[in-house]
Order: sequence, then C-alpha cells, then structure tokens
Amino acid sequence: MSIERVKLAGVILAPIVSEKSSIAAEDNNQFVFRVEKSANKLQVKKAVELMFDVEVDSVRVLNVKGKVKRFGRTLGKRSDWKKAYVKLKAGHEIDFASA
Repeated sequence: MSIERVKLAGVILAPIVSEKSSIAAEDNNQFVFRVEKSANKLQVKKAVELMFDVEVDSVRVLNVKGKVKRFGRTLGKRSDWKKAYVKLKAGHEIDFASA
C-alpha cells in the first residue's frame, strides 16, 4: 500500500446515518460522511472511490460548528467538525450493511 492510500483511508471518519441522510440516499443517490477537518473535496472524492469502489459525481463539504453546552456551573463547547455530501454516478451504490 502506498503512503497516499494510507492517508486517504484516514480522511473518512464515519458515515452519518440519520433520517435526513437516508432521504438524500434514496432520492438523490447521495451519502453523508463525517470527514477530517483538514480534508478537501478532492481528497474526499478519492477516499470514497478507493474505499467503496464506486464512481463519485460530486462532493459538497460543510463545516459544522460545535454547540456551547453547560456542565454544571461551567460552560463548555463541543468540537467543530466537517461533513461531506457525496453524490454517486448513476448505477453506483454504497451498502453500509455489507461494507
């Protein structure tokens, strides 16, 4: 395995499975992933194509701001994170049950 493949394997942290993401998967063939904060669109595209053996049509990336929460008397803040909406080309699909 080359060093580039190892780096790409660390770009995708986890799939996001929610009601909104499952609707996007059914209607638009889009899948949602939690990705590394420093990742860009090209890295996400290459990582998805490498890990799931599919062809990616487009990638949309957005930063999610962490919420401010109270812990007793003190205020705390959850970490900021990044997520990516990955649209696959027609005829390709990701099955998380078998992957």
